[in-house]
Amino acid sequence: MADDHSTTAPTSATVPAVKTGEAPHLKPKPADPCAMVLFGATGDLAKRLVVPALYNLAISGTLPHHFALIGVARGEDEVESWRKSLHDALQDFAKSKSGTFSADKIDSKVWDRLSSQMSFVQGDLTTPQLYKELGAEIDRATKAQKTKGNVIFYLAVADPLFGPVVDQLGKAKLVDEQPDAEGKTKFWRRVVIEKPFGHSLESARALNADILKTLKEEQIFRIDHFLGKDTVQAIMAFRFANGVFEPIWNRDRIDHVQITAAETVGVEKRGDFYERTGALRDMVPNHVFSLLSLVAMEPPTGFDANAIRARKTDVLASIKEASPDKAVRGQYAAGVVEGQKKVAYRDEPDVARDSKVETYVAMELEIDNWRWAGVPFYLRTGKHLSGRMTEIAIRFKQAPYSIFQDTPVNALKPNWLVIRIAPDEGISLQFEVKRRGPVVDLAAVKMDFNYDDWFEKQANVGYETLLYDVMIGDPTLFMRADTVEQGWRIVQPVIDAWAEDQTRFPNYESGSEGPKAADDLISRGSDRAWRLITGPSRRPE
Repeated sequence: MADDHSTTAPTSATVPAVKTGEAPHLKPKPADPCAMVLFGATGDLAKRLVVPALYNLAISGTLPHHFALIGVARGEDEVESWRKSLHDALQDFAKSKSGTFSADKIDSKVWDRLSSQMSFVQGDLTTPQLYKELGAEIDRATKAQKTKGNVIFYLAVADPLFGPVVDQLGKAKLVDEQPDAEGKTKFWRRVVIEKPFGHSLESARALNADILKTLKEEQIFRIDHFLGKDTVQAIMAFRFANGVFEPIWNRDRIDHVQITAAETVGVEKRGDFYERTGALRDMVPNHVFSLLSLVAMEPPTGFDANAIRARKTDVLASIKEASPDKAVRGQYAAGVVEGQKKVAYRDEPDVARDSKVETYVAMELEIDNWRWAGVPFYLRTGKHLSGRMTEIAIRFKQAPYSIFQDTPVNALKPNWLVIRIAPDEGISLQFEVKRRGPVVDLAAVKMDFNYDDWFEKQANVGYETLLYDVMIGDPTLFMRADTVEQGWRIVQPVIDAWAEDQTRFPNYESGSEGPKAADDLISRGSDRAWRLITGPSRRPE
């Protein structure tokens, strides 16, 4: 049950939208000329996110003019067939409007320019011969596209290949940054690694140790597409650029924090991946902890990468290991999601009929520092839920009741500050006001800021900012080795306990708010309740 029933006045009726050009804004600095080597170039990630993001960067003029895209895969593709498959995928996404990529049509001039910068290398990623051919192709692109020898190696491949690919790059000396006569590097070489970065604390430590034999930490960009969202990046600006919030951003004024990443989709065609991963490994140590660290971090000494990443890691280091008795897991049964019948997880393709893999996680965590001691952080994420919603909700402590003795106590609603990440990006503040009339009758209302009311929409699949940051060498939004390991440290006791636990599945219906045990978790010894995942929490009654 949700405990917010506020009335929302429409933003657009009271605040005019700001037109583009009315206020000055910073333009991104030009990215370095570079080549991107895309391992796994024929895979779903490349077609659905990476290449659409490059296209959007080209549309916005942010992609370097001197750029090359080198596809690498085991398939029998040649560059022409690869280009065609990417173009067809973009067109399909544009027509269907069902994915993250959105466009009325594909700009032929922009696409022709981007596709003319593409080449393809076919071979086995574990053999030295491939890297010899790749080195020759990088040299060719350096001359033909004037990329100055700068290279991004993007590992859009299965996680067991991360170590072997980096090892082969090292042996072929493709990640060596050669110094010039003055001791400065002639060019840079950077490696982007997708999640999952390990599947446990032990495996994450082993992977870090393995790739750090070849690469320097500053060459490694561990990517989390959640951090590419504008609202996520705006959390720090919201906290630290507005003096009104920081004095109340602590245990004295905040009762608890809820972080929700709910999805209506199931595992779709990723059953094999999900059977090896599950909701906890897939979402919590990376996506959800990224949101938590931005909300809970101390003010950095500056907005440079080192200061911000240090503060985020400090927060995770202050979190006690998760207790299995404060964690809930679930697996969806058949049901109805957004009007459509859905099968149970165990009936999905490539899923075991007796699978014990969780598709839902709820967890209570404690941060043991001066700012947050005693303030519970409740996290939940799951698939086939009643709505799609990613938000951070901060509930402030209740005001004293005594002066409102003539008002029913149950009518006094708590104050909420809600940062909406998806699908409608914005920030809302709920507070109590007196209704018009002679009686002191209180009502909960909202001030609601929506990004779309104020700023022009930009084509974004979530990777544009992150790819641009790699090109300019800004690691702010990427995780350090110790940050990754702290995330796994926190959840490892739960992973170990669940490996032995025989929880009965399925235990929540598709299209519901999740298992009942999650409601029991948050309400234990208090009047707290999860906010509704569906629309009422963000729309007037």
